[in-house]
Amino acid sequence: MGPPTKVVVTHSEAPHVRPDTIKIVADSVGISKLSDEVASSLSPDVEYRMREIIQESLKFMRHSKRSILTTEDVNCGLRLRNVEPLYGFAAGTEPLHFAQPEGHKDVFFLKDKELEFDEIITAPFPKCPVDVTVVPHWLAVEGVQPAIPENPPPPVEKPSLKRTREEAGGARPAANGATPNGSAGKGPGLAGTATEVMPVASHLLSKELQLYFERITELVKGPDERLRDAALLSLASDPGLHQLLPYFTTFISNEVTANLKALPLLSVLMRMLRGLLLNPHHNIELYLHQLMPSIITCMVAKRLSKEATEDHWRLRDYSASTLALVCGRFGAAYPNIQPRVTRTLVRAFLDPARPLATHYGAIMGLASLGPRVSKLLLLPNLPTYLAWLQPELCAGSQPNELKRMEANRVYGALQVAVSTCMSAELRL
Repeated sequence: MGPPTKVVVTHSEAPHVRPDTIKIVADSVGISKLSDEVASSLSPDVEYRMREIIQESLKFMRHSKRSILTTEDVNCGLRLRNVEPLYGFAAGTEPLHFAQPEGHKDVFFLKDKELEFDEIITAPFPKCPVDVTVVPHWLAVEGVQPAIPENPPPPVEKPSLKRTREEAGGARPAANGATPNGSAGKGPGLAGTATEVMPVASHLLSKELQLYFERITELVKGPDERLRDAALLSLASDPGLHQLLPYFTTFISNEVTANLKALPLLSVLMRMLRGLLLNPHHNIELYLHQLMPSIITCMVAKRLSKEATEDHWRLRDYSASTLALVCGRFGAAYPNIQPRVTRTLVRAFLDPARPLATHYGAIMGLASLGPRVSKLLLLPNLPTYLAWLQPELCAGSQPNELKRMEANRVYGALQVAVSTCMSAELRL
């Protein structure tokens, strides 16, 4: 056998990472005088590691559906290989500008910006970071959104095309100096004056609340007594009706005004009003100015039924107790409620031109406010009123049986008021 032949393997390509680069990197980290043999041995390994990191980075780029490799992809590849990521080269920063020193063609470095100490010393201090806090605010109060910075601004009503043209052209004067509405102007400046139109405030309701309002109003005016009682119970206990309060109060006021002779409907409306008052989840006092006229109307109205023989007295008694509920519940917060109510009732009580049904409602209303009100307002006027009422009670002086019956009702209401005062005095 002949001597073994020596096979020499040569690379067809020059290494991408040259030994000179290894020496420069070693010198930058404090390793000086690195031998050529060590640099040549590290060069293939560094190239292998770089290829491996680049391949992993390309995987992240492809999975992100991108065609450009970013520094974030390289950092993800380094983390995948348990290598600490690079800092200071985040994606989205300005491109790096490398500089080359004179006499060294293979050396590049990042040129740092020179800073003046005077600028650093005189620069203002940065603002202190704000602590994380929770600030509550009202999103809506009684269905109305407060105009505060935390809430979004209300939608701006877009002017119509007709209104825009009127504002752009102004009011055109008619012939002989007359204004467009037909009235003669007093001067040239009045004809061109444009009227200011105030925007209408919109109140948005959800579809559920709209359906609830329609259903409740239908049941209140409907014939089914069982469903009507369920609707009134819902008004007295449901906690989510604060946005519908202005609609319910307007509905009660309009229906009472339009149906003064419909006794069953008026009775149901008073029960509906009382249910809203008894609901503890609502601020009904904001709408007392709409409810109080309806209560007083159902007490002292001249006629509350189609026929005079119908039992409208029960409705007047129920309205009087509702009035006492309002004054007892909100009298402390609104001290002027009871004085205004008593002034109206006393005026109706002492007016001889009013019918006896009105006198009855006024007496029951004053008596429901307590013995002190009866003592101060009813008892001093009792002798004069009884002298006026006595002829209405006798059959000889009053042949009309219906009038005598009404007078007896009024006399009974006076007896109730006087007995209440006497009971209070005896307790003392």
